[in-house]
Amino acid sequence: MNKKDRVIFISKYLEELYPNTTVPLYHSNKYELLIAVLLSAQCTDDRVNKVTPILFSKANKPDTMITITIDDIYNIIRPCGLAPKKSKAIWDLSHILVEKYNSNVPESFEDLESLPGVGHKTASVVMSQGFGHPAFPVDTHIHRLAQRWGLTDGKNVVQTERDLKRLFPKDSWNKLHLQIIYYGREYCTARGCKGNKCVVCTTCYPNRQSSLN
Repeated sequence: MNKKDRVIFISKYLEELYPNTTVPLYHSNKYELLIAVLLSAQCTDDRVNKVTPILFSKANKPDTMITITIDDIYNIIRPCGLAPKKSKAIWDLSHILVEKYNSNVPESFEDLESLPGVGHKTASVVMSQGFGHPAFPVDTHIHRLAQRWGLTDGKNVVQTERDLKRLFPKDSWNKLHLQIIYYGREYCTARGCKGNKCVVCTTCYPNRQSSLN
């Protein structure tokens, strides 16, 4: 199966498995989405989803977040890891949103990525899932699957994002990003599949013998 055939199969198969996709991080507005994605760095979504209801019950908008202290934020988000850095970033970016953006989350990559603690992947999730702009957020998990499925030979997430955007139609990016996440968690896990057990891997590479990391 060549790369074009793999792309067609993966698109069709994931659409059959996951016709409806929702963001796995709990949120009720764009600001909550931004904070939840920021917290998800080097942390599981399940853990973030246990923390954010507590945090958002105290403050779910920038103008209320700045009324609590960094220590207050830290004590709530501590289970997420990197809590000192994340708590300060949340407090600092909330001040910026209030002072510069009238308490609104900005609708551009440039503005989002200028905020403390917000990198390209976080900005991509907010732009795609919050505002509906075409984007293809790539984290280490999607990067691993794209390599495993022969969709990229990129050495980093930047190159993998470029390759995936080139291979798949722009109008599929927002949904496909979530479909790949769901499939990776359920069927093509790092230790559970290793490139030679799940349907995508065995269909794309039926003769693959050695396990992949």
